[in-house]
Amino acid sequence: MSHPLFEKHKATLDAALNAIRSRGYWSPYPESPRPYGDNAIEEGRQAFETYRNRPFELDQPGETGRGGREASPYGLALGISYPKCDPQALIAAARQAMPAWRDAGPDTRAGVCLEILARLNARSLEMAHAVMHTTGQGLMMAFQAAGPHAQDRGLEAIAYAYREMQHVPDKALWEKPQGKNPPLRMEKTFRIVPRGVALVIACSTFPTWNGYPGLFASLVTGNPVIVKPHPTVILPLAIVVAVARQTLKEAGFDANLVTLAVDEPEAPISKDLALHPDIRIIDFTGGPAFGNWLEQNARQARVFTEKAGVNGILIDSTDNYQGMLNNLAFTLSLYSGQMCTTPQTLYVPATGIGTPEGKVAVDQFGRDLAAALDKLLADPERACGILGAIQSQATLERIEASRQLGQVLRDAAPLAHPQFPGAQVRSPLLLKVPAANEAAYTEERFGPISFVVETASTDASLLLAERVMRDKGAITFSVYSTDEKILAAAEALAVRVGVALSCNLTDGVYVNQSASFSDFHATGANPAANASLTDAAFVASRFFVVQSRRHVA
Repeated sequence: MSHPLFEKHKATLDAALNAIRSRGYWSPYPESPRPYGDNAIEEGRQAFETYRNRPFELDQPGETGRGGREASPYGLALGISYPKCDPQALIAAARQAMPAWRDAGPDTRAGVCLEILARLNARSLEMAHAVMHTTGQGLMMAFQAAGPHAQDRGLEAIAYAYREMQHVPDKALWEKPQGKNPPLRMEKTFRIVPRGVALVIACSTFPTWNGYPGLFASLVTGNPVIVKPHPTVILPLAIVVAVARQTLKEAGFDANLVTLAVDEPEAPISKDLALHPDIRIIDFTGGPAFGNWLEQNARQARVFTEKAGVNGILIDSTDNYQGMLNNLAFTLSLYSGQMCTTPQTLYVPATGIGTPEGKVAVDQFGRDLAAALDKLLADPERACGILGAIQSQATLERIEASRQLGQVLRDAAPLAHPQFPGAQVRSPLLLKVPAANEAAYTEERFGPISFVVETASTDASLLLAERVMRDKGAITFSVYSTDEKILAAAEALAVRVGVALSCNLTDGVYVNQSASFSDFHATGANPAANASLTDAAFVASRFFVVQSRRHVA
């Protein structure tokens, strides 16, 4: 018998299955605050305030104390503590919860997961404030990226996993002709069997957007999930775990199918968890050093990593120079470059950029891009909404240290936030370097730091961009050109390197944005990531198929 939650959400699942086939625009979750209620933003703020300066309770097994020292990049004291639990107790509880969840079947699991997403969607404005004050995103960005857009990614993972499981029938009648003799007849049954306990190791900048795909892909395929948030960004995923646990309990399942593992920066537990023999799936988002370590050492688990790369933009020519500048200015400013998709290097030929008004020299382009940034960020309130705040002290230090790497075209500067006097806001740092100075621009420098790299020619830019992305990895690549041969060369380059390409963006789409159900986020084909969000490969190895067979008359 089908579970009521599957029937409740079947239309949404069917629409999601159609969306991943057609790959056009679709989303069931509104990305404007208005449909969430006339007073949704204020209600979300009030809900966030209820968490401050008090314990966050989860009633998990193996609690050994309290932890959590989050600090808002906007200067607010959060004062929230979370249960610290013995990892072995969490793993044991997860294993105990798994059989009933496994036996419930794909339909039931999909229905429960969709209900979790529906409840998270209803709390999108609450999540917006929680993400804003832990990651530093601006409020509207936090609402969209951590709310409906993250929910889209979770639903997308559910749809892909459900489709892969549906490819396996429950039963089959096998008949083999035997000439004049009666045929051999066997009845075969096939069962979806989860791989085992899953671990989601989340990042400090997009905890839900990057965390939901692995969480829901593992859960819907029958695997219990331990969620390990970044120690400086716990609240958003604590809310997710609380919602998931309540939903599972109400649906008749063990809440310990989803648990929260909290640690401190000076006493991390990720390595110990990752190497535990009962951890069979790991989803990681973060820096390449730990991502590479996981891939090399967590041999007992299927490891999915999204790490870091050096995203580039190749500029050859444009038929809309100002539109290109405006697009680039917003791209470099959005969330102060604290995105895995933000471009870092702009490859510009020494021969200049072709425009309808004639060639624009490299130095002039640098001045024009700096002016476009100044114009975009001229209004302090608008600027702070776009830039957000700097999430970590390491990024602030990186900005300071990067000034010496090249000629400063536009200096990073602190901005006063109109609402939060303690906010750590910085405008973008734009540097010019010659192509020969590879040490400056071929390493990822996370944050609002970008380089105008002067190359000998567009052909030289193509060669250099390909080598950098092949060696260092990239999630996004962009090209501006009015020459179809250059666009074709860039397309061929993107295929060879395995990177998503955007061409001539001048309107309201930016290279660092990724649309669920349509865009594949990362490819798994270069060092920036070993997986894609979301494709069949991301979900299919999270379960096995176990069969049994017997003769029938």
